[in-house]
Amino acid sequence: MPRKPFVPGAALVVAAALTAGLAACTGGSGSDGDEGDAKSGGTSTSSQAAEPGRYQTLPEACGLPGRATVRGMLPGDGQHLSDTEAKKIYGGQPDLTYDTDRRVGCHWTRESTAGTRHLSLDIQRVVSYDAAVSDDDKAQGIYDRKEQAAEIPPGGGSSSPATPSPSSTTGTGKGAETGGAGKGTGTTTNSSTEEKGATGEKGAKGVQGKAPSGSPSASSDPSADVSAEPSADISDSTAPRVLDDLGDAAFLNDKLITADSGVHRDVTVVFRTSNVIVTLTYDQWSTDKTMLPDSQELQDKARSMAGELSERLSE
Repeated sequence: MPRKPFVPGAALVVAAALTAGLAACTGGSGSDGDEGDAKSGGTSTSSQAAEPGRYQTLPEACGLPGRATVRGMLPGDGQHLSDTEAKKIYGGQPDLTYDTDRRVGCHWTRESTAGTRHLSLDIQRVVSYDAAVSDDDKAQGIYDRKEQAAEIPPGGGSSSPATPSPSSTTGTGKGAETGGAGKGTGTTTNSSTEEKGATGEKGAKGVQGKAPSGSPSASSDPSADVSAEPSADISDSTAPRVLDDLGDAAFLNDKLITADSGVHRDVTVVFRTSNVIVTLTYDQWSTDKTMLPDSQELQDKARSMAGELSERLSE
């Protein structure tokens, strides 16, 4: 029986097919391995990235505080206001910002026979573009610089006179910074500065319950000495200090500024909640330098509004 002829070409085709199949299997296996490494690497990078802050947008600043709260902070002389006047005063004027998701603000003003009161609100949302730094951490850094610039005593405030003392620092009072008009070179009194001047850095305290010598509140009238004692007690709670019960971090600053055009007290509350920093400034101006704005009243109202804002932001 004759043999079938051997065809080398067919063998080569079969061999090539087997080789291609093996290569395909090997390639597929390698591809799966590479894909697994890539996902693993991506997961590792993702786990190292800092978490974003809680807030991705900001509310409308003028509408954030309650109308009743704003009305209480801007008292008048008992005169009746029309609907238009009330809306203009209590509705506030929004600040001009170019990105309302990053920063918003509002300010209010009302004049009365007791003086002009200014209220301003600034809300900043902090975003970190560093994958290793969270939005909250970056916001905390900004807050820390604000607290340091205000020279707030660490761990809370300390007792200090509520009225200017000879140790007051001399500076320039600028109305533009607080919404007031006019500039003048006068006396800037910070409660922390008064503390050092009245008691000394070493803690050597003078006679308690009496106004410091040279203070505008000091008087030869015996009745004035009696009225000075309660104010000394109140000053223990009105010194610039850290606030432990507001947001994630907070402080209050209080400055009495005497300028050529008058006198004004500026109370500022700054607090951080997650990646948002809120700055509330509340001040009272008077052209009569013998009528000093009451620190306790201004601080109580500023703290009350700050607490309300913190709750509203947490909703």
